[in-house]
Amino acid sequence: MILAEVLSAPERSDKVPLGCVPRVVPVTEEIELANTAQAKKRARQAEKRRQHNTGLRSRMRTQIKQVLQAVKGNDKTTAQAAFKTASSAIDRNVNKGLIHKNAAARYKHRLNARIRAL
Repeated sequence: MILAEVLSAPERSDKVPLGCVPRVVPVTEEIELANTAQAKKRARQAEKRRQHNTGLRSRMRTQIKQVLQAVKGNDKTTAQAAFKTASSAIDRNVNKGLIHKNAAARYKHRLNARIRAL
């Protein structure tokens, strides 16, 4: 089926507005693009590293959200304690190369500004 046919189909079961491109569903089976043994190994390593980085990034975001929740609840002591752990997680991710050092400084500055405003 051509993409134009999909977009112009009048009967659509999902709730995507007409004219919008439907979301691509990820393929469950892996497609091997690498030809050499070295390229296959690098692809395996990259996928393993991507999954590891996703977990670290998620953990950092969770700790940032904990600071924001404490600020929203006007609890300065809890916010300060949460900021200390979030700041440590942010710095760890900078050292691992997950986020840029300026982005980390921006995150910490904005969180600290919200805590100081309490």
